Amino acid sequence: MFDETDQLSVNALRALSIDMIERAGSGHPGLPLDAAPMAYVLYSRHLRVDPQAPNWTNRDRFVLSAGHGSALLYSLLHLSGFPTSMADLQQFRQLHSMTPGHPEHGLVAGVDATTGPLGQGLGMAVGMAMAETHLAAQFNTPQQQVIDHFTYVICGDGDLMEGISHEAASLAGNLKLNKLIVLYDSNDVSLDGATDRTFSDDAQQRFTSYGWDYQKVSDGNDLAAIDTAITAAKAATDAPSIIEIKTTIGFGAPKQGTHLVHGAPLGQSDLAVTKRNLGWQAEPFTVPAAVKQRFQKQVQQRGQSAHQQWQTLLTAYAQAQPALAEQLQQALTQKLPANWQADLPQYQMGTSEAGRTTSQKMIQALAAKVPSLWGGAADLASSNKTDIAASSSFSATARQERNLNFGVREFAEAAAMNGIALHGGTHVFGGTFFVFSDYMRGAIRLAALQHLPVTYIFTHDSLAVGEDGPTHEPVEQLMSLRAMPGISVIRPADPNEAVAAWRLAMTTNDRPTVLVLTRQELAVLQGSLQQPNGVSRGGYVISPQQHSQAEGILMASGSEVALAIKAQQQLRKFGHDVVVVSMPCFDRFMQQSAAYREQVLPQQIRRRVSIELGVTLGWERFVGLDGLSLGVDTFGASGPAAEVLAEYGFTTAALVAAYQKLWRADHRLQTPIQRSVI
Repeated sequence: MFDETDQLSVNALRALSIDMIERAGSGHPGLPLDAAPMAYVLYSRHLRVDPQAPNWTNRDRFVLSAGHGSALLYSLLHLSGFPTSMADLQQFRQLHSMTPGHPEHGLVAGVDATTGPLGQGLGMAVGMAMAETHLAAQFNTPQQQVIDHFTYVICGDGDLMEGISHEAASLAGNLKLNKLIVLYDSNDVSLDGATDRTFSDDAQQRFTSYGWDYQKVSDGNDLAAIDTAITAAKAATDAPSIIEIKTTIGFGAPKQGTHLVHGAPLGQSDLAVTKRNLGWQAEPFTVPAAVKQRFQKQVQQRGQSAHQQWQTLLTAYAQAQPALAEQLQQALTQKLPANWQADLPQYQMGTSEAGRTTSQKMIQALAAKVPSLWGGAADLASSNKTDIAASSSFSATARQERNLNFGVREFAEAAAMNGIALHGGTHVFGGTFFVFSDYMRGAIRLAALQHLPVTYIFTHDSLAVGEDGPTHEPVEQLMSLRAMPGISVIRPADPNEAVAAWRLAMTTNDRPTVLVLTRQELAVLQGSLQQPNGVSRGGYVISPQQHSQAEGILMASGSEVALAIKAQQQLRKFGHDVVVVSMPCFDRFMQQSAAYREQVLPQQIRRRVSIELGVTLGWERFVGLDGLSLGVDTFGASGPAAEVLAEYGFTTAALVAAYQKLWRADHRLQTPIQRSVI
């Protein structure tokens, strides 16, 4: 079944990979040398991809969770006919190259996920498999299986040590994601040494306890055995599959089997010895014609044929199921139905509602119009209010349902959301308490890196949580997420801002959106009614001054905007005419024109106060060095919310006193006040 050309192809992958690493002067040769056989069998005999159409919807997905082995992936892409040229391989790990140190989705065609932080690739693959089975349940008919593909993963010992692997594998087993197949490169070595110093898990017992199908291949160079195992895994109907493949890290190298070949170039001497041991005689970055022909036949032609067959199937599907076909096309292109905003909740003065409750109403209204919307929470749906009332729980027996139960697994939740977004075809959201966003942070960062339009619903947004105390009161989380590039963090001040925030999330396709919502009720503010576009601009004047020129600016986000407006009214009684600015989204505000920012925060008004129930670090951008930031630079406390807020100075009287103190200090100054920086 496998011949000399197949073995030559395996060694071509190995040789290209170590040539890349040697030329770059950095990289990880251990995995490419030991995992090349399993990767070759996967690509040559099983993986359905079309290099001419890398984003074909019904292609198989492949995630190299052990992203440090990127040289192997780039070698596979090059030989398979993807637009990764030999010149690209020669620029491995160089600035602005198409072959970065770890795989980057969106930069390199054929890379289905950005990986490198170990374990997250497996988590994202779980999300991809969830999306595949959900879309299949929604759109497939007995005659036409328009969504029908596998998600494959190569992971290593390090991936399975990471805590997220336990969360993600447990979830996948519970959901019986039988289209998920993991090839476990089991070489018993990690970066610092042998894994038995820290890792002695029995993979078979571990994964079978999760409900997975388990197989073992004792010789990682046995192509036929690997092929047989993958074939058997594809036949599994009620469980995800893991194939433990025993390998020798750095196979063929003088230091094979040790951590010394994990993460550094072999060196010219050992490189030459390795190639001799592999029987490789070609010059560096040279591929024998027989290997090129084999890859063309086994990968390119097979993938193109599968793609063409699917296109024919899709044409017949559109004729037989025009309504479903239109809905599928809309979902795959991330287009919203024309009437998606028809029945969104509206709020007038005199109404009060918690941010999480407004979000709940938005989810119901959106779900009724946008069938591609689905999501859930980390065992907090009843508190985050994320359930879609008209749907039940997505499960192994109800794939079409739209409520995702992630369990108490915040990290896996966020990684799965990334995988769902990478797969395409749905709009996904997920929730937890805001303070527990820390558990998700690594996956949120990868969402931002990959420009994924996922929506996070983080409730219980501040010290107003009250009785649950400092373990559940977020303080640093808000500014911490604002500091992350490529993400919009929105903290609405009232129900209208919450509606606008959801609108913004639904129409954003190039970045994650974080909705930071209250448990306590928020009253409708007049300014939000008058300026419906204020949230999309990130910041706006929500309560203007009485006269043509304000003497100061109060700026706030979330529930503190109402407090600022109350303070504004009290300050007028003392002859202070100030303007109140709502700042729901820092990054959106900074993307506005300089003229607009000047309109909201005029440079000549230098007496500025920020009010927010979080750390003050970061507000100096807007208040300037001469301004005042009122916040929480310690942890919170347990007690009734009103008492906790009063203890930390978040009352009208305290805010008025703070502004007056700033005003008096300004009038004592004999030199001009330093200008603020916007």
